[in-house]
Amino acid sequence: MSINSVDLLSIQKDNTWDREEWIVPLSVALQSVTAEQAEWTPPGGGNSIRETVNHINYYNKRILNRLKNIPSVPGVQTNEETFSNLEHPAGAEGWIATLAETERTAYELRQAISGLKDSDLQAPYSEKSGEVKLGEELSRWLLHDAYHAGQIVLIRRQQGSWRS
Repeated sequence: MSINSVDLLSIQKDNTWDREEWIVPLSVALQSVTAEQAEWTPPGGGNSIRETVNHINYYNKRILNRLKNIPSVPGVQTNEETFSNLEHPAGAEGWIATLAETERTAYELRQAISGLKDSDLQAPYSEKSGEVKLGEELSRWLLHDAYHAGQIVLIRRQQGSWRS
């Protein structure tokens, strides 16, 4: 069986979303997180789980729009703005809505990636990106999700809410 570049990106997406092998995927990192735990900020500063998920959702929706050829909404002025509560209110209802959005976006991304052809990966990521190819950006983005899933695990360990 031969594996092409799209297959590799699909495997990486599965590993960063819901297939636990040697890293903790995002869906596992978020499993059973309550609204209270999601809002908790580490002593000494840092982002909460909720803020980190807001950031992930912002960038995941932008890349999904790119894959679907849908124009993205205007970007934020600074990366820090992506951690803010962009769409859902604080509290349990807002956290449930945020998680549902995260899951929905993850599945749509998996479908969009698996629908690509290797030749699609050679296309420019955007008109503004110059020489950056779609395949390069997808690979970097998958690392982004893995990085933040690790941060969420660390926050949960600080809280005492991570599995032993």
